[in-house]
Amino acid sequence: MFVIVRTITYASLFIGLLLVYLPARILAWSGIVRPAAMGWPQIAGLVIGTAGAIIALSCVCAFAFIGKGTPAPFDPPRRLVVRGPYRFVRNPMYAGAALAVAGAALFYQSIQLLAFVAGFLLVTHLFVVLYEEPTLHRLFGPEYQAYCQRVHRWRPTAQTLR
Repeated sequence: MFVIVRTITYASLFIGLLLVYLPARILAWSGIVRPAAMGWPQIAGLVIGTAGAIIALSCVCAFAFIGKGTPAPFDPPRRLVVRGPYRFVRNPMYAGAALAVAGAALFYQSIQLLAFVAGFLLVTHLFVVLYEEPTLHRLFGPEYQAYCQRVHRWRPTAQTLR
């Protein structure tokens, strides 16, 4: 039960800051307001953003229920999570978060939010390569190595889609 409370707390902070607060500030600073009408960019943005949010939230649940930990680097899962969205790519939470904000960028037709997504992906990639992967190799050893051989970092393969 305590892991669920920790997960909700850390995920709320991550989601609140990265997917709500910062994008809202970017929109406010750039003077972009909600579109007056719903056109195809808004509908596509809602679909993409919702899909991204569902992916990110399913990763949070997988960390809590399968990994017995949280998405926070200082309180990681105790078990390697290779099921759920993690069976397709190794970093679906970051990809889902990026899709959620990319959906908002499309909804608002905001180049500034799209630039935020690009920056987020760059920082995330560096974090994954320089910290997360070496840490997972150290913690889970051969199990993580085998997982890395089966599942790519950012893109699904034909094998993982089966």
